[in-house]
Amino acid sequence: MNDIKGDIQQLKATLSITEVARTLGIQVKGGKFRCLYPTRHANGDRTPSVSISESRGYFNCWVCADMRGDVIELVQKARACTFFEALNWLKTEFSLTSGVDTKVFLKTEAHEDLFQSKKEPDVDTELKNQVIEAFLSYLIPVENTPAARYLSKRRIYKVSWDSMKIRYISNYGELNQKLIQEFGLDLLKQTGLYNDKGNLRYYKHPLIFPYYDQNHRALFFQARAIDSAVFPKELNLKGEIPHPYNVRLLNQKPGWIYLCEGVIDTLTLLGRNMDAVGIPGVKAFKLQWLPYFKEKKIVLSFDQDEPGKEATKYMQKVFDAAGIQSVEFGYGIHDERFKMKEGQDVNDWFTQG
Repeated sequence: MNDIKGDIQQLKATLSITEVARTLGIQVKGGKFRCLYPTRHANGDRTPSVSISESRGYFNCWVCADMRGDVIELVQKARACTFFEALNWLKTEFSLTSGVDTKVFLKTEAHEDLFQSKKEPDVDTELKNQVIEAFLSYLIPVENTPAARYLSKRRIYKVSWDSMKIRYISNYGELNQKLIQEFGLDLLKQTGLYNDKGNLRYYKHPLIFPYYDQNHRALFFQARAIDSAVFPKELNLKGEIPHPYNVRLLNQKPGWIYLCEGVIDTLTLLGRNMDAVGIPGVKAFKLQWLPYFKEKKIVLSFDQDEPGKEATKYMQKVFDAAGIQSVEFGYGIHDERFKMKEGQDVNDWFTQG
C-alpha cells in the first residue's frame, strides 16, 4: 500500500497544477483564478479568489472552505468526477505512462483512504436531518424583519416568503445557546452548522433559504447576508447539496422550467408566476440531478455577464448530451429593447422593469 501511495505522490509531483487548471479550461492569471462556485462570491468572483501554489501543487479559495486541495482534487471539482476518474483523466491528458495503474482499483473502494484527505467521521444522516429541522423550526418568518426590506427591494414579496418558507435568525445568541443545550457542541460541529470555535456559522448571514425536497423536508439550506458590506454574501450548509432549490417543480411531467443560478433569481421568477428552480452554481450542478429534469424543457436563466454566458454554454452541452431540450433566456425575443443587456443580472432586469 505504501508503494501505491508513493506512486500517487510521484504522479502529482510530475504535474504543474497551473497547466492542469488551464487544460481544464480554467483561466489562470498571476497565480489566481475565479472560484468554481461563483454564486458564493460578490459579483460572481469577478476578482479571482482562488490562489495557486505551484511549488506545493495546491489551490485554495479564500472564501469557500471546500474549494481547496491538490491537483487531483482540482480535477474532481472541475469535472464533478470521482478520485479515480480524475486520476485517469490526468494520465490520459498528460500522457503519463508510469506510476500506479488505476484500473486495479476500480473494483474496490478499499484503498480510497490512501488518497483522500483525512476527514472526521460523517454524522448519522437521520440525526443530522433532525438537527437541521430543529434549527429551522427555531427561526421566524421574515415579515417585519430587516430581511423583509432586503427582499422587497429586490421585488421579492410576501407570497414568495411564505410559499418557500424563508426564515430569519432574530436572536443569534439565544439560538446559539438553545442548539448547544439540545444537541451538544460536538454534534453541531459535525453537522456543519457550527465552526471550530464553537459558534453558529450564520452570525452575519441571518436570512435562511431552506431547500425542501419532494417529501417536504428541508435537509439543506443556504444562508445570506443582508448587509452589503459582508463578504461572502452567501454561506451554504456544509456538506453535499442534495438537490436543486425548489425541486418540487421537477415532477416528471411535461412542461417548461426556468433554471436559475442562485436562490434570489429563482425567487424573482417565481414571484412572476414562472416555474423556476435554482442551482447554487453551475459548477455545483451534479450529473445525477439530470433525472429530475426528465420530461422538462429548460430555459437557462443566467446573468448576462461572462460567467453567466459561460454557464449557459456549459449547461446547454450538459442537457443536450442527456437529450433534454434547453434554450437561452430571451430566446424568441427579437426586439432588443426587451432583452437583457450586456452584464445585467436576472434580478436587476426584472426590478428595472
